[in-house]
Amino acid sequence: MGTIVARHRPLMIVGLVCAAAVPLGVLGTLVDPREVLGAPVWLKPTKFAVSIAIFCVTWAWLYDQLRARRGRARGAFLAGTVAAVALAVEIVVIAVQAGRGTTSHFNNTSRLDASLWTAMGVSIAFAWLATLWIAAGLFAVRDLDPARTVAIRAGAVLALAGMALGFLMTAPTPDQLADFRGIAGAHTVGLPDGGPGLPLVGWSTLGGDLRVPHFVGMHALQLLPLLLIVFELAAGRVARLADPRVRRDLMTTAAAGYTGLLALLTWQALRGQPLVAPDVLTVAAAGVLTVLVVAGAVVALREGRPALTPGR
Repeated sequence: MGTIVARHRPLMIVGLVCAAAVPLGVLGTLVDPREVLGAPVWLKPTKFAVSIAIFCVTWAWLYDQLRARRGRARGAFLAGTVAAVALAVEIVVIAVQAGRGTTSHFNNTSRLDASLWTAMGVSIAFAWLATLWIAAGLFAVRDLDPARTVAIRAGAVLALAGMALGFLMTAPTPDQLADFRGIAGAHTVGLPDGGPGLPLVGWSTLGGDLRVPHFVGMHALQLLPLLLIVFELAAGRVARLADPRVRRDLMTTAAAGYTGLLALLTWQALRGQPLVAPDVLTVAAAGVLTVLVVAGAVVALREGRPALTPGR
């Protein structure tokens, strides 16, 4: 455990504390009957605890890679510390507001609510800037396997884009501007927050929901490297995957496809369209994207040369 925490102590401590808080959040959803916007009051802190734990552990590992290959990463360590403190502020505010039985995001109902929301907004901005600093440092690393380079760099950029999409939710809606009642901002497009949603995540099933691309973008940094791990494990059985160039080209195709998916989900949400009810345009765009990704994967596999066995 000491070695793990030593990768970046502040990030790992915040991540581990959030991970330890998840069972408490689950317990809270079971024993506390209160609801906020139609969802159990402790569900939101639980979801954010999971997300922050994953974020902190991932970036602590990336910092460790940066430190090992560059020899000096003082700026990256400071940036990671800023991100850890900012995320700690965010989860504390969310938990405090849950305990009070009210919303944390967009809430300007009272002076206290407005102050907590401002503190959270500032902390999120600092977390994004700190993450940008670490991501920039990753582009200076030159000695990684080509496919790993693509997976890590593309994942970092897409994660930053996903985080940035969260700022779209902070703008007041036309209805809020016309009749301000203390809430300025929303994650649902075309409808007020709090309507019917998908289980656990709560994404709206009646209107667009900016949390969808926000979530998908943020977790590119986990999903793309996981896909690479699958390719690397399969390389022992699939000869073409043993070629580093093939893995690189497959990861490039996957990163491009992921970027297209993020753009598509953002476009869909901004049009006020629920994820589970795409219109013809969205389905057509998804079809074109799928064809392009499959074609790219086929080309990458065809251009690879299976490794020759000894004596041939």
